This record gives sequence, structure tokens and C-alpha cells, in this order.
Amino acid sequence: LPYPPQELVSGESEEESNGVNLMEFSDEILLHILSYVPCTDLVLNVRRTCRKLATLCLDKSLTHTVVLQKDYKVNKDKVKQLMRDIGKEIYQLNMAGCYWLPSSTIDHVTRCKNLVKLNLSGCHVTSLRLSKMLSTLQHLRSLAIDVNPGFDASQLSSECKATLSRVLELKQTLYTPSYGVVPCCTSLEKLLLYFEILDRSREGFMLSGQLMVGESNVPHYQNLRVFYARLAPGYVNQEVVRLYLAVLSDRTPENLHAFLISAPGSFAETGATKNLLDSMARNVRLDALQLPKAWINGSGLLQHLKFNNPFYFSFSRCTLSGGHLIQRVINGGKDLKSLTSLNLSGCVHCLAPESLFRKAEDDIDSSILESLVVSCCNLRHLNLSAAHHHSSESIGNHLCQLLSRLKHLLSLALPVCSITDVAANVEKPPTASNLVPQPFGKKVRIGIQTYPRNLADQANQKLESSVFWALMGSLRFLETLEIIGSSFSSAMPRNEPAIRNSLPPCVRAQSVGDSEVAAISQLTYLQSLTLAQLPNILTGSGLISIGLQCQHLRTLSLANLGMMGKVVYMSALMDMLKHCKCLRDLRLEQPYLCAGAQFFQALSHCSSLQRLCIVSRSGTLQSDAVMSFMANCLEVIMCHMFMGESLTVCKTLQQSIVRSFQADRPALNVVIFPLLHEDLTEVIRDVPMRHLDEITLFKSRVAEEPPNLWW
Repeated sequence: LPYPPQELVSGESEEESNGVNLMEFSDEILLHILSYVPCTDLVLNVRRTCRKLATLCLDKSLTHTVVLQKDYKVNKDKVKQLMRDIGKEIYQLNMAGCYWLPSSTIDHVTRCKNLVKLNLSGCHVTSLRLSKMLSTLQHLRSLAIDVNPGFDASQLSSECKATLSRVLELKQTLYTPSYGVVPCCTSLEKLLLYFEILDRSREGFMLSGQLMVGESNVPHYQNLRVFYARLAPGYVNQEVVRLYLAVLSDRTPENLHAFLISAPGSFAETGATKNLLDSMARNVRLDALQLPKAWINGSGLLQHLKFNNPFYFSFSRCTLSGGHLIQRVINGGKDLKSLTSLNLSGCVHCLAPESLFRKAEDDIDSSILESLVVSCCNLRHLNLSAAHHHSSESIGNHLCQLLSRLKHLLSLALPVCSITDVAANVEKPPTASNLVPQPFGKKVRIGIQTYPRNLADQANQKLESSVFWALMGSLRFLETLEIIGSSFSSAMPRNEPAIRNSLPPCVRAQSVGDSEVAAISQLTYLQSLTLAQLPNILTGSGLISIGLQCQHLRTLSLANLGMMGKVVYMSALMDMLKHCKCLRDLRLEQPYLCAGAQFFQALSHCSSLQRLCIVSRSGTLQSDAVMSFMANCLEVIMCHMFMGESLTVCKTLQQSIVRSFQADRPALNVVIFPLLHEDLTEVIRDVPMRHLDEITLFKSRVAEEPPNLWW
């Protein structure tokens, strides 16, 4: 390779420079710096700058693991050259979510003869290509793939099956009823299954959960340690997962220590699943547990299950009472110091002693929460959303005060009504006149301020004694925060038409607004923030504080803030965005949102932005402003807008964006469509799962899965 003179790498000669020459750093420091550079840039660009970097860029510490996930600039040619240059040095390859790469790209993975771990989730892989590739990867022990319609296990060669027989970890996303490659993996220790099968075909035909002909082979679970299944809505997904569970019910693996099934809606218990749970209660000790709500509600299962050193529990949407939680799970605090992640989302009675005669809006029992905090003192991820957790007037026993003891928390999800000061609600009960700002009438006296002159001073005065302010001050290392209204539901469900009406916020939440949002600005290391259904947002001034103070913020999701008939926080949001240099994902859901030139001009300051999603009933957009924004923000590869514009306007804009920018942005995914159109669900099904799951669909993501479930 022709290398430039060494001094050109640092930009100027040593004699002319008053600073430090980068090349004078030790190899260890340079390797650490280079570890933050995408591998494609290291191998294809950086190593061509000088001889020293040419050597360092091929160091084993940099080539051992190659991550192409979210490297949206990579294309087929770059992958081909990368595999040609360092294929033999790669032991772990992560191509998850590279939906834009053609299926022929997978052919180049065969150069990685020493691969131990391979993640192809979200990539286009046919049965024949999978067979050819796996036949050459004799050292493979961990595999993640998608199983799409047309997959045929009979096309897998004997060499491919030999490789699969040595695989210990398998992650399989199913888009069609199938066992996939599971029957070939006879040594499995970890099995992760994601069921994304739709109930209807594109032609409108009802699908069946019966497996295809030739797929009656039985999975081998005898060595299984981890079983995880996540189901998208739909009865077909439930039918297929029962076939996977049938083998487990016959003989439960004695080494099983994590059993997790995430199923939305109603997933009824059957005789086979009951036998499975009974067998687990007799024969295994678990470290992680998640079950469908129907399997737990009204049963004594938790009383009989045995736990070893549990690190993850999810009782999402269960009717489990706080009394049962303390007695059957926490066990007096003896065994829960190991618990790092707890999901109680939608568990409306989990902080009450019993649920039989209790209303969901009744006050919580602070002693139960205190027992939880004391017993699970090492919690890093806690989800208490989708429930009414109302604190009583007892001094020192507010939910925020008790949670402030959890000093190790990294992510937290709370309902809006749980963070309000009880004293404030008692002194000034919400009335029709102070729930939301009243529209300006014709008679407004000059000199009379509708809002306080100095909003910052007002906020500071209120926050000095706020329990939520104190909580935010005590959780300085929090990285993810979700504050979601207990009755909030997104206008974009997964497989249903858009929701036109939303439920009103909880009465206790009516006072939560700008000052509480400002309190969040104390979280210096905050990376992800979700705010939904905060009714007392008057100006959005707290957002500006977050933009200034939370410089690590990467993901921002705002939904239904303030009054519904008007976007009252748009001016503050635009000021906030000017400071969000690290922001990568932005999701806005608000009726009547106007995405015009000023908004997109402010958004253009977010130089790192990659994904934008706007959901707005009766919302409007300015097409030329969108085009200008896309031209200015070169990193944007996803633009989803579901608003009130006509189908013609939406299609024209979508086509213009694709035509103008697709060539330079291979991963570009654009969906612009009327929110209330009857074909919305058909459009949604074509969105890459990576974007759909991470940003387009609204959901609480705290403690959604066990930490480090997959590499």
C-alpha cells in the first residue's frame, strides 16, 4: 500500500505543531481509540493512512469481533472487501438488522472459517445459502437467523447439519410456522425464539399454526439451560409456540435455569403447559422467570417454584398482589440480593397487600415497596409502568423517596401519577380550570401575564421540595428513564387500525408538568428518555434544561404532552433540539402536530440523528422542509411519518425522498402514510423489524428482557 508521510497523519509536522502528535501515543492507547471506529472504516480506510496504523488496525483485539449492526453505510462491496481482507481473523460477526444487504452478501461469510458466533437476524438468508455457509463454519457455536416463508429444512446438507449439531446457542425469529433449524441443533444450551407470524397472508387468507410437511422432527432440549420465547400478537404465534413447548412438557431439562415466555393478551394454560410447570417446580431451580399472565393468575405456582440466584423476574400484566410478591417471590429478602432486573409493568396490585377488594387507583402499601427495595438492593432495571401507584400522605413513605435508595439503578420506568407530590394534590385538588391551560379569550388585559414571567424561578421553587426532584438527584447514573401515563395507549397498535380516541389521564397525574420534566435534567448520563401523557405541560420549558444538561441523550420519545388540541411545547422542543448533538432516535406522537420549516430547521442541528418517527392524528407536514432536512442530515436512514395528510401527498413525498437519497444511503427506509388509512397495517408489516421494534411502535422497554440475553 502507498502510505503518505507520517507527519501528514497528524495534519502538520512535528516542528510546526505545539500539540501532541497522535502517532506518539503508545500502541495500547491507540488501540483503545481505534476500538471506537467501525471495523469497516478501520480496515478499508484508516489502515491505509500510514504503516503504523496499518499494523494496529489489523490487531487481533480489533478484528476478533466485527459488528456491522447499525453500520448503516456498509454495503455489499464493503462487506466483500472486509471478508477478503480479515475474514480468517474474525471469530464473532454481528450483522443483525442489515436488512438492506442483498442475500448474496451472505456468500462472503464463508471466508470466516474460524467463526464461533454469527448473528444474521434481520438479514435475507435462503435455505440453500444458509446450508452452503454453515457447511464451511465448523467452529460455530452461536447462531442467530430468521426463518422466512419458503424455508425448507430438507435443503440443508449433511455438512450443514453437522455444524448445527455443535451449536450451543440459537436465536431464531420466525415469520412462518416452522421448527427452523432447531431439530438439527442437538446440543442446544440456549434457545431464543421470536414469533412474528401474522394471522393472515398478504392475500387475506387465514394462516394455520400447523408446521409444514417434513418439519415433524423433534427438538432436542436435554442440555437446555435457557429457554426464551417472545410472541407478537396473534393466535398463530400461540399455536406454534405450543409445539415447541410440547417436548419440554414430556421431559424438563435438569439444567434449565432460565424459563421466559413473553406473550401479549390472553395465552391460556393447557394440560401440557401445566405438566411442564409442575415438572419445573419439582426438578429445577431457576435464575430467571417470565410467564404469561394466565399461567400465574389465580395459581399457587410461585409458591412451589424454587429459585437459585435469580437475576431477572417479569410479572408483567399479572394480577399478582404485593402480599404474594413478598411471600412467594422475595421470600423475606433472603435470596434476592442477586436480582438485577425486575419487570412489574401492568401489575396493578403488586404494591398492595391483596387484590380481592382493592381498586386499581387505591393508595399503595409503602411497607411492601420498602421490603422490595431492601430485599432487591442491587436492582439495575425496574419497571413499574402501566399501573396506578399512588402514594399515601405518610411522611417519608412516598414511592419516589423509597426508590431513591436503589443507588445502582441504570433504567427506570414509572407511571406519571406515581411521581406527583401528595401534599401538592391535597392542598390544591385539580379542577377543570387548572387541569390544562385555558385558551386565550378576546379580553386579555395588557400587562397581565398568563404564565409566570420567570418560568425557571417558578420551577426551581417547586423542585426544591419535590420528591421527584430528590429521586432524580439520587439516581445520577441513570441511563434510561420512562415516565408514562397509566392510561396512555399509542395511536399505532401492532396489528390493528389506528386508535382514534385515548383515555383521559389519571387524576393524580394532572399536576405533573414542566417542573417535573426540568428535574430530569439532573441525569447527566441519561441516554434514553420517554415521556408520555404528562397533562400539565404548559410550555415545555423543562425540555430545554434536558437538552442543555443531558449531553449523552441518544433516544427521545415524546407522546401526548399537555393539552391534546394544541402542541404547546413545540417552541421549547425546537430550542432543545439545537443542543442534542448526540441524539440518534427521535419519536414524536402528538395530535395536530405541524411539522413545518421551523421544526425541521431545528431538527437539522441534531447532526447524529439516524431515525425519525412522527405519529400525529390530524397532523400536517411541509414537503419541501422534509426534503431540505433529509439533505442536511446525512446520517438519517429512517423516516417514518404517520399523519393526517392525504395519501397522494404522502406517496409523492415518500417517492421523492427515496429517489433523491437511496443511492447514497443504502439502508434508507422511508414510510410516509396517513395514520387513519385502512391499509396502515399492511404498510406496517413491510417495515424492517429492527425499526419497528425499537422506535416505530411505542412500548415500555425497561426490563423488557433479561440483561445480556444475547451478545
